[in-house]
Amino acid sequence: MSTPLTIRMHADDNVAIVANDGGLPAGTVLPQGVPGAGLALRDKVPQGHKVALADLPEGGVVRRYNVPIGYALKAIPAGSWVHERLLQMPSARTLEGLPLATVKPPVLEPLTGYTFEGYRNADGSVGTRNLLAITTTVQCVAGVVAQAVRRIKAELLPQYPNVDDVIGLEHTYGCGVAIDAPDAVIPIRTLRNISLNPNFGGEVMVVSLGCEKLQPDRLLPPGSFPIVDERDPALGPEKVCLQADHHVGFVSMLDDIVQSARPHLERLNARRRETIPASELVVGVQCGGSDAFSGVTANPAVGFCADLLVRAGATVMFSENTEVRDAVEQLTSRAATPAVAESIVRELGWYDRYLDRGRVDRAANTTPGNKAGGLSNIAEKAMGSIIKSGTAPIAHVLSPGEKLRRDQRGLVYAATPASDFICGTLQLAAGMNLHVFTTGRGTPYGLAECPVVKVATRSDLARRWHDLMDVNAGRIADGEATIEETGWELFHLLLDVASGRRKTWAEQWKLHNALVLFNPAPVT
Repeated sequence: MSTPLTIRMHADDNVAIVANDGGLPAGTVLPQGVPGAGLALRDKVPQGHKVALADLPEGGVVRRYNVPIGYALKAIPAGSWVHERLLQMPSARTLEGLPLATVKPPVLEPLTGYTFEGYRNADGSVGTRNLLAITTTVQCVAGVVAQAVRRIKAELLPQYPNVDDVIGLEHTYGCGVAIDAPDAVIPIRTLRNISLNPNFGGEVMVVSLGCEKLQPDRLLPPGSFPIVDERDPALGPEKVCLQADHHVGFVSMLDDIVQSARPHLERLNARRRETIPASELVVGVQCGGSDAFSGVTANPAVGFCADLLVRAGATVMFSENTEVRDAVEQLTSRAATPAVAESIVRELGWYDRYLDRGRVDRAANTTPGNKAGGLSNIAEKAMGSIIKSGTAPIAHVLSPGEKLRRDQRGLVYAATPASDFICGTLQLAAGMNLHVFTTGRGTPYGLAECPVVKVATRSDLARRWHDLMDVNAGRIADGEATIEETGWELFHLLLDVASGRRKTWAEQWKLHNALVLFNPAPVT
């Protein structure tokens, strides 16, 4: 067996996690040089799970990251396995009386001279890929659009070698919903803003059924998007309506979509990559299938990389309401201004009320896989999640489905649910052109609309999923790399992926999951 290894996040923590593959058996004596040296384990402790470094009395505070992550439901002797069944989760921090913009982080030295090869769009935004995306107004047309996309790829795409791919923006919205309800603005603006994602080059093509509640002009009103061809902007985006009288049979619908795609492909194919400052990157960061190593290896490395990106003038978005809620004080204190802090409180308060309406609370977030990976509850999970935002001041806050303005740069909190695909969908709507996704348990997550760089928290996962993980942050726990070295590795990889010099594993395998809209409005 390898030398027993434990990791403690702060000197005042009274628990540490076991780092060894396969965990440690009962009776193992922790060696000198690791937290808990001299302790004999009373229980078998799985990898990533916590061991008590001192006797914990009933009701005593269990500390990790130097914050309470729970209270002992019974006395826990030193050397015991500390798991979720032994802990009472702390109550959520109230959203009143929070520190507002009280922390003034040191000014980070600008990072200059870094560039990537990207596609400059008419509105000034920059894409990392050159994609034709076909927007849909309603789920009813998804099957027809999927067939049309297959034909376009087979019949047309080989003629346009500079176009990376053709995708249909499938979703489950558009009809059978309370389209005029106040919260309906969220899914509608999400779809609208995804259609304008910089990786689509300003080409807007819409397929509708005809009878749906979400009509094309409501989804994309004339004037809400750039017109890149010679058509009258008052006409709005190019539309194909399946219920139009001139469609006689299924094949005529496909023919119409395929032929309508040709001019869009021609314009996209004429585009070329050009050298762009790294400041034009809009990077979304997210974690899924998290484990106890997420906050030890991958997320700290992503946080270091986030600081590098912000220093280079780029935009970094972090999200996941329930996964930052227990660290709300860290967010509001790091806000660049009191107004930004108040926006954070507004968004998290709205989400608290949304959960209350569904009669659930933040405890519903932590999954069986999270717990199997050593995360006892959302309070512990939040501490490891927020680290991926780095140390820069939070400069802006976005509501769900909102799009970044050109003047909104730096570190941005995009308020989204924590669900992987809802979060990714909303970050796409915000204007993300590159995505970083950390995982400890493993997930084949991918997006057709944007490259996804996958970061493994553990070397065991990186070895087993060697053709799915792009970066192995587990080397940090193994002592083979530092957080800083891994952060720089990720930074350079992002520039290569953004330039098209490297493809992520998700791109190579075409692991693309469907978009999932956040729709808090009633279904009728």
